[in-house]
Amino acid sequence: MLSGRLFLREQQAKARACRRSGVKSWGSWRFQLNLVDAGALQKFNENLEVQSMRKYVRLFALAVLAGAAIGIGGIVFLSLENKIVGALMFTAGLYSICVHGLNLFTGKVGYAVEQPKSYIIDLVIIWVGNLAGTWLAAMGVLGSRINGISEKAQSMCQIKVDDSLISLFILGIFCGALMYIAVEGYKQTKNPLILFVCVAGFILCGFEHCIADMFYVSVAQMWSTRAFLCVVVISLGNAVGGMLIPACKKI
Repeated sequence: MLSGRLFLREQQAKARACRRSGVKSWGSWRFQLNLVDAGALQKFNENLEVQSMRKYVRLFALAVLAGAAIGIGGIVFLSLENKIVGALMFTAGLYSICVHGLNLFTGKVGYAVEQPKSYIIDLVIIWVGNLAGTWLAAMGVLGSRINGISEKAQSMCQIKVDDSLISLFILGIFCGALMYIAVEGYKQTKNPLILFVCVAGFILCGFEHCIADMFYVSVAQMWSTRAFLCVVVISLGNAVGGMLIPACKKI
């Protein structure tokens, strides 16, 4: 948009100079043609800007929904006493995300190795959108009669914030790898079984999933500088784990 405006101002300045000097060498036909080109270029750049804004709005909106879906999975997990059943039912969140094409950070970050550098902006927007979605889901729970699950979330979160950052990072790597296997496997086969196996696997092993942890911290009402740092470190671990397989395939 800026380039179009600069080009238009340049043409208008040339036209004013010609009128003042009376010089006709530029040619009125060429001047009008340039004005048309400048107007078209400006309109084209404006359309690009609108499309770019729509893209990021849609990216964020689908990320919020993905965060909420993970929040629902977390609600199911916290509501069940049987950890194995809870781990399997948690997958309802990821299955919804895959079916509806929502934007989940841990499902997208593995493909960063195949994307241009601008993809990092998309990932940041998705991460923030996931955070917003998990927070909204948590606030919904806390305002309902099932808010008792926050106590279980508090005990889970206390373990996480007391853990070392290197431990959280390593556990995040394992989870990120499983998430890439789950999402890519579903893309290739459309069989949801791989989602249930991988998600239940990382939960039962105690691996760390940054978006799920966003929900647990939110519903436990335990956000602090330490908690935020833990989520960021886990996010980096998820990113490394998610990119591990596609990066090795490119060697």
